[in-house]
Amino acid sequence: MAARHLQEPTRLVLTALADAPRHGYAIIQEVLAISGGRTKLLTGTLYTALDRLLQQELIQVDHEEVVAGKLRRYFALTDQGRDVLTAETQRLRAGVAEAERRLALSRLQPNGGTA
Repeated sequence: MAARHLQEPTRLVLTALADAPRHGYAIIQEVLAISGGRTKLLTGTLYTALDRLLQQELIQVDHEEVVAGKLRRYFALTDQGRDVLTAETQRLRAGVAEAERRLALSRLQPNGGTA
């Protein structure tokens, strides 16, 4: 999986779990905060993604508790999930660095780098 680029919602879910285990609603709120309000995960979308990430062993169930008579399941990154998120972060960082390098070069060229 490390060779495949993560889709943004998947990357955001893994990022939301990078610092602490969270339950579904907390993940939705974290993704909203991380994305600056641009990405609002629907409950069905989130749980489909969580099921897939569990199968891929990128996340695991950390613990469960009963709140107001309902089961609340907390999810956490696995070591493999942390490795995949780290690799994706490095890939994105390299892409940003290259874009910044090229933008800086275009400022040095006459006509902003256009032919």
